[in-house]
Amino acid sequence: MKLASYKYNKTISVGAITENGICPASEEYNGSDGMIRFLIAGESALNELTNTIASPSNLLPLEKVQVLAPISKPNKFFGVSLNYADHIEETGLEKPEYPTFFNKQNCCVIGPNDAIHKPKVSEKLDYEGELGIVIGKRCRHVSREQAASVIAAYTVVNDVSVRDWQMRSHTWTLGKSFDTHGPVGPWLVTSDEIGDPHKLSIKTWVNKDLRQDFNTENMVFDCYYLVEYLSQVMTLEPGDIIATGTSSGVGVKMKPRGYMKPGDEVRIEIEKIGVLKNPIIEEPDSSSFID
Repeated sequence: MKLASYKYNKTISVGAITENGICPASEEYNGSDGMIRFLIAGESALNELTNTIASPSNLLPLEKVQVLAPISKPNKFFGVSLNYADHIEETGLEKPEYPTFFNKQNCCVIGPNDAIHKPKVSEKLDYEGELGIVIGKRCRHVSREQAASVIAAYTVVNDVSVRDWQMRSHTWTLGKSFDTHGPVGPWLVTSDEIGDPHKLSIKTWVNKDLRQDFNTENMVFDCYYLVEYLSQVMTLEPGDIIATGTSSGVGVKMKPRGYMKPGDEVRIEIEKIGVLKNPIIEEPDSSSFID
């Protein structure tokens, strides 16, 4: 099932994407945190929505709704560095013995078609097309064999990176967390529709230029290992997102550099999930404020 967060008549709701439109879930999942509450409800919410799809009487045309980031404020949003061999090779770094995680602060999250801001403080704005894991069950000390059972869905993530600010911090958090630098979407696709997440094609375009073309089968640390590893440290919760790393082809390694600039559009497509598109604009003056 394709699960989306969307706005219609000023109300944020959860629904299922179908061939004929979007089928709303129960109104109890309305609100900006509706998708997290839907994931917490688990099978009961999915079954109820499945039954609604079977007898659709209130389908909404997709063109009449605004599709939002499926999870607007994940409690935890992780990225993984150096998780594809060809990306490791292009950086000139060594293959890590263990996965290296960094945080993307949740204020960076935007949805499909939302604008990515080129920061006022940097010209080094880069893209990273990635498969995102979405946790569906509160869990700790999950074994690799159990990991699939706690993953609710997968999505597309653009791990937008400000390269000079990234290198100013050993944790990379600053360069990974600028506002608008966490596009997610366009929706979540439940695990049953994905099957094996390690056989998915990922492509990234900047305008018409294909920059990345790779497959998740080439991960150094696969999805299940990442969940196992993280859960040894902390409790994972429904709605947490783990971006699983990117392959070669990032702008910083192009000659000349292939950084994104205002007027560009970045588009990431993952097999079985969909396409996440975002335009690039100058950071607006309205980004400076004190409430």
